[in-house]
Amino acid sequence: MSEQLAKIAINGAGPVGALLAVMLAKKGYSIDLFESRPDSRKTNIYQGKSINLALSDRGWKALQAIGIDEQIRQQAIPMYCRIMHDEQGQLTKLPYGKDNQAIWSVSRSGINEQLIDLAEQEQKVDIHFDHRLNQLNFEDNTAVYLTDGHHQVIHQSDLVIGADGAFSKVRRLMQELPKERISYSLEYMPQSYIELTIAASEDGSHKLEKNALHIWPRKDFMLIALPNVDGSFTCTLFMNHQGEISFSSLTDAQQVDAFFQRYFSDAMPMLEDPVNDFLSKSASPLCLVHIYPWLVNNSVALIGDAAHAMVPFYGQGMNCGFEDCRILAELVELHDHQWPKILDAYQEERKDNCDAIIELAKRNFVEMSDLSGEASFLLRKKIEAKFHQMHPELWVPLYSMVTFSPELPYKKALACGDIQNEIMAEIMRLPNIENDWQQDYVYQHMYQLAQQKLAPLGDQ
Repeated sequence: MSEQLAKIAINGAGPVGALLAVMLAKKGYSIDLFESRPDSRKTNIYQGKSINLALSDRGWKALQAIGIDEQIRQQAIPMYCRIMHDEQGQLTKLPYGKDNQAIWSVSRSGINEQLIDLAEQEQKVDIHFDHRLNQLNFEDNTAVYLTDGHHQVIHQSDLVIGADGAFSKVRRLMQELPKERISYSLEYMPQSYIELTIAASEDGSHKLEKNALHIWPRKDFMLIALPNVDGSFTCTLFMNHQGEISFSSLTDAQQVDAFFQRYFSDAMPMLEDPVNDFLSKSASPLCLVHIYPWLVNNSVALIGDAAHAMVPFYGQGMNCGFEDCRILAELVELHDHQWPKILDAYQEERKDNCDAIIELAKRNFVEMSDLSGEASFLLRKKIEAKFHQMHPELWVPLYSMVTFSPELPYKKALACGDIQNEIMAEIMRLPNIENDWQQDYVYQHMYQLAQQKLAPLGDQ
């Protein structure tokens, strides 16, 4: 496949597909970007989906590569800390990183539409909305799309990339191939979610601290709130789909009102009609996707959620997909547009890292919903932060490795984080740690453990 002749079809014009179209067009490729849904700039296609995303350094690095980062930043709000709300309405603030380190609240539709606008400006990109993939011949990459429900459009390309999300049609067609040995799993989490809203004040200001992600941790369930530029907050309630306290168990207005009054009493006056909102919405599922290989015939590939859907508890779904795009684009240059080498290297580079962040995201529900409300967890974070200040080359908190260290592979962050957990478990077992946590002996012991267990990882 040469730079001049290649025709690439990208299925899925969400944020990842649109970004990839721009990146590859800038490399000289002719791109056809297919989207099964209507143009989101003309109709609301995000009903039922999370409408806020957390953009962090891995995502920013990809956006910076095509020069759109500052444009996106103008419509984003930095969140410098978590603010935990306990059942009595008491607040606890926990910074995400060092001074001025933040994750950014962005509108899913907003960033998607900005990327689609950018793709439309590329002469080598053609966007086809309302084109639903129906068939794909993996021998010659001839695809059949349905428009208006039944009209067929046939399209042939040299390379097909599935960027069509957690329930990817490209992936499903790959799985049906009789001669391919494709391992696949889709795991539904016990939790589902619905979106609620805290409206802006009458003067347009935010009713809660603006530059923070707010969490109401309640062990098996939680409410979070992300700020919007219009002064509102988008809130997401994560809760078991079934069980004693679950979406299935709360079925009438009296039950729902009592639930909110008991567990979210400080949020209740600010939420916009939460009882009716709760009862009128169907909870959306959360799932994990693992698949291998990501490639067929070195001419069909998966990217983003199609290859590695994860739960949102580390805020890395979109960031990871954007990182896929950046690394794939970098490999184009590294391997001089030789696509068999590019795709093999892409799969080799990304598979283990994406498995790692899927695992980390799954674990982080416990941290957000349960541990973040405990005094011992907050003390542990203080100790880690102090030790990081003392020995930044030896200890970077796991959250910072994942969120603020785009040069560090996810799999290495996971390996370091597991060792840090062992070290911190030992530190937290020290006698009277609650009162002695600032004493020198604590950090001398921690330094010895880190030198013994963490330092060798730096050489790998």
